[in-house]
Amino acid sequence: MVVMRYDTAQPGLASLNKRTGEPDPAANVNAELFPMDVFREALELTSGMPYARRGPVKLGAQPPASATDGGAQGEPDAEQDTPDAVATVSSAEYAAIVSAYTSKKGDLSYELINKDFIQFAKSNRFVADMVAQRASVDDIVDHIVMAKLQSITGNSALTTAQTRLIVEMLDEVSPRHVFRELKDEIRKMLGASKV
Repeated sequence: MVVMRYDTAQPGLASLNKRTGEPDPAANVNAELFPMDVFREALELTSGMPYARRGPVKLGAQPPASATDGGAQGEPDAEQDTPDAVATVSSAEYAAIVSAYTSKKGDLSYELINKDFIQFAKSNRFVADMVAQRASVDDIVDHIVMAKLQSITGNSALTTAQTRLIVEMLDEVSPRHVFRELKDEIRKMLGASKV
């Protein structure tokens, strides 16, 4: 694992100890710049991510404003995370979804997600009624996603906005749309109901 800082050219390097699951910093890592907590946090934040598909990390040429100006407040950043987005990323709900759909290799599996959601779509009576009433693909997918995420997370108070944020985060992990196969299956179901 590599941890980089904008204020030093030397990155912090650590390997993952397979026996303990803890990071083992390299011998030449400066413990003041890269304390053990930094490696533990990096390990926690990246668990379940599909490393093989992400490609190399690309850093911008300029460090973030907070790193150069000592955290002074400037103009608000258009890309700044909203409190809801931050809360959703670090939520128990998102962790439950990652846990439920992590493959044996440790990757977040879109194949597992779609397979489970498609099975739910085919066995759910309400979805069958929506198909019979010729509801739109997006409405049917929204219902399926909401119902499944509420079931997986155990949070029946999960809102539409929260489920959309979770889907957006899942889409960011991989360059393809997370529910593409599910949407294709719903289209097939709608096409079969015409006959």
